[in-house]
Amino acid sequence: MDATILHADLDAFYASVEQRDDPSLRGRPVIVGGGVVLAASYEAKAHGVRTAMGGAQARQLCPQAIVVPPRMSAYSEASSAVFEVFEQTTPLVEGLSIDEAFLDVGGLRRISGAPADIAAKLRRDVLDQVGLPITVGVARTKFLAKVASGVAKPDGLLVVPPDGELDFLHPLNVGRLWGVGEVTAKKLHDRGITTVGHVAELPQSALVAMLGQAAGRHLHALAHNRDPRPVRVGHRRGSVGAQRALGQRPRSTEEVDAILIGLVERVTRRMRSAGRTGRTVVLRLRFADFSRVTRSHTLSHPTAQTNEILQAIRGLRAAAAPMIERRGLTLVGVAVGNLDDDSAVQLALPFDRTRHDALDEAVDKVRRRFDSGAVTRAALLGRDQGISVPLLPD
Repeated sequence: MDATILHADLDAFYASVEQRDDPSLRGRPVIVGGGVVLAASYEAKAHGVRTAMGGAQARQLCPQAIVVPPRMSAYSEASSAVFEVFEQTTPLVEGLSIDEAFLDVGGLRRISGAPADIAAKLRRDVLDQVGLPITVGVARTKFLAKVASGVAKPDGLLVVPPDGELDFLHPLNVGRLWGVGEVTAKKLHDRGITTVGHVAELPQSALVAMLGQAAGRHLHALAHNRDPRPVRVGHRRGSVGAQRALGQRPRSTEEVDAILIGLVERVTRRMRSAGRTGRTVVLRLRFADFSRVTRSHTLSHPTAQTNEILQAIRGLRAAAAPMIERRGLTLVGVAVGNLDDDSAVQLALPFDRTRHDALDEAVDKVRRRFDSGAVTRAALLGRDQGISVPLLPD
């Protein structure tokens, strides 16, 4: 099989949009976001600045950095323009986020040329039509195409030929494997496993004993570049979520509750806008020592009601209260999974709308007509609700 899958990934997306729109920022270290770094240009990354880093730490690392406020509408417009270029290139586009996608160009050789030529033209088209640099990896599998784009960054193009896949993959750091985060990497490093090749040398049973059945099988397959997943068009997301970094200062129970209200409203509004309902409610917590925990609860029926999901989240937070008090809270996240179309929901007796359905519907109508901040809960008045990051349409 040929290498026909492209992974296209915009470089330092938010920062690149700022440098595109303000020529005085080009070639200079740029940080998007004040309290928390939302994005950093490669000039800032060279000083150690990273996404999700605290703003004070970022400015210590790079005092000469220019800090700019985020402009989410500009990033959404740029993303839409880039995806138009993707869809002009091939009809088989699977968006991963607003700044990256997989493209399958396997059937375009006679029309558009070899995959490497298509990838080179895609990069030129994005730069000419949208004014942004983009890196493209080309490989036979989705996994390897994404690894290739990561290696080629910034503003690069890397093609991995089928007969050179393992020669390219095996010398790479084990952190290049999907699913290998800090915890898994430490487990592997403690056993002297530092490269993908080291993982490939181990039998699957050894990895399963070390990491568990799911993770062990997953990493064993990726280390041998076994990834049968095709590029999927029109695939809907499996969950909807939002999170908020809280910084290091202590937060009262009332402050945390207000933040959770805002996150739940944001999530449920997105669900109703997309015509989705869900059953599994998830609360994510990050503590002062950077450890994380996840708590979940499955409802008896799928819903997109704000109050119903909020009550479930409050229950999860209350159960985790001793842990929060003991370890300090630096981030909270809310998500709803097990999504389905709202038209697929089986009605329960009685067959009438609840008061909460009517309230959510009325609030949504007001916000659509006027503005997202036109009406809000009293508990959120005067409180900073953080930044709502743009998402791909569901």
